[in-house]
Amino acid sequence: MTTLSISIWATSLLVACSSGASGDSDWMTSLADPTSLAAITLPGTHDSAAIHEPIPGIAQTQTLTFEEQLAAGVRYFDVRCRNYQDTFTLYHGSVDEDQTFAATVAVMYSFLAAHPSETLIVSIKEELVGYEITLPFDQVMANYIAAMPDRWSTAETLPVLGDVRGKIVLLRRFDTTLAPLGISAAPGVWTDDATFTITGPANLRVEDDYVVTDDAEKWKQITSLFGEARAANDPSTLYLAYTSGYQMSSGLPDISSVSDTINPMLDTYFATATGFYGVVVMDFATATRVHAVLAAN
Repeated sequence: MTTLSISIWATSLLVACSSGASGDSDWMTSLADPTSLAAITLPGTHDSAAIHEPIPGIAQTQTLTFEEQLAAGVRYFDVRCRNYQDTFTLYHGSVDEDQTFAATVAVMYSFLAAHPSETLIVSIKEELVGYEITLPFDQVMANYIAAMPDRWSTAETLPVLGDVRGKIVLLRRFDTTLAPLGISAAPGVWTDDATFTITGPANLRVEDDYVVTDDAEKWKQITSLFGEARAANDPSTLYLAYTSGYQMSSGLPDISSVSDTINPMLDTYFATATGFYGVVVMDFATATRVHAVLAAN
């Protein structure tokens, strides 16, 4: 067993007890195996690890830990990593979130072992330039996968649920020379601060307009993507609505200024919503809000 495997296994033992039963821990059980992941309304979190910040408003996007998000029913995770001495640590921009990727995936492995009906989509992005590295980012990611290969789906195409229960589906927001290494959403095709389409072995339609000058306009962009998803009803395209964003205040980003407006709108919207809306990627997710989103299915 490699050092990386031992680290993941040991951390998994420590967190196993925290992934017990919860009301929404097994919500995918009722979904049919032939269902495309692109045909499910999925609750997700933006900058899923960002629970720390040096100055209020500039970096924190969540209050729930990974364990709590999983138990609440979150199934899409936006994980931002830095290659630090050939291992990954988690960042939001330049802010160190004081968490390791090994510990994060150990939590996910333990959850999936306890809840084998579920699957997770995990978006991995290189957030900051590497430090004291000998391996490129993609190789380090491949090493993590190799330490627990049965828990990962690295195909380039969108899977059906039955093929990936108990697994993490990799959405790759970094460049690679290794293939296949997940669904491609690399920097060259992921358009910054925009609504855009990615075509390829997996098709994606993404709303990620995160520099917000008008909350009402941001809400219009979000609901426009929801409308596209419902109208298309296309199991070959993954729709992702990033409901997150920030406004500038005194020269600094203010995340909560947007979430304080958008999240109550999401609560109202999903109080009566039914059907397909794609992946709903949220800041400051709560168990109540997550349940309302997944209940649309």
